[in-house]
Amino acid sequence: MFAVVRTGGKQYRVAPGDKIVVEKLDGNAGDKVTLGEVLLAGDGGDLKSTDGLTVAAEIVAQAKGDKVTVFKKRRRHNYRRKKGHRQQHTILKIVAIGDHKEQKKAAPKAEAKPAKAAPEAKADEGKSPANRASETAETTANQQKAGEVVGKPTENPAPNNEKAAGAPKADSKKAAPAKAKAEKPSTKNAAPAKAPAKKSPKAK
Repeated sequence: MFAVVRTGGKQYRVAPGDKIVVEKLDGNAGDKVTLGEVLLAGDGGDLKSTDGLTVAAEIVAQAKGDKVTVFKKRRRHNYRRKKGHRQQHTILKIVAIGDHKEQKKAAPKAEAKPAKAAPEAKADEGKSPANRASETAETTANQQKAGEVVGKPTENPAPNNEKAAGAPKADSKKAAPAKAKAEKPSTKNAAPAKAPAKKSPKAK
């Protein structure tokens, strides 16, 4: 099957698998483009209707054409202008011709998962908060005794003897060393003071 499409003000005869160079189209390499302006379509010698017919293409690359030199001159006026230009092109690969709409297939329903077993009723639902707290404390104490719970309960750091508690620690008996008194700077090695220069008597 073939088709004649118009893009960028030019007409192209295309077939699936063909590569054509057209005027620049927006997109990057790998993007898919739809050419909707189909002028003619046929299969062999038979022509087909172009109503709703589209051509699907894929961008292969964005490129530039050969350099064109533009030179202007006016004789006897010292006027010369030279410019170069490279037209930007897009290389397309024709994927398919026709109105190919992807039909979404109904996804197979996932197998029904077995219903989760209802959680067992808690034994302490009907108990008061005070009873729950006391039971929790007892359980924790039993686990600590058995060594199931990591760590040990902290002991009371205060001694039973109140006098011992109030007595200062042995380390605190040591008095801090007294600060050394600042010594006055010695003048033994000081250089002797220079004597004032004698004034010479003025000549009469």
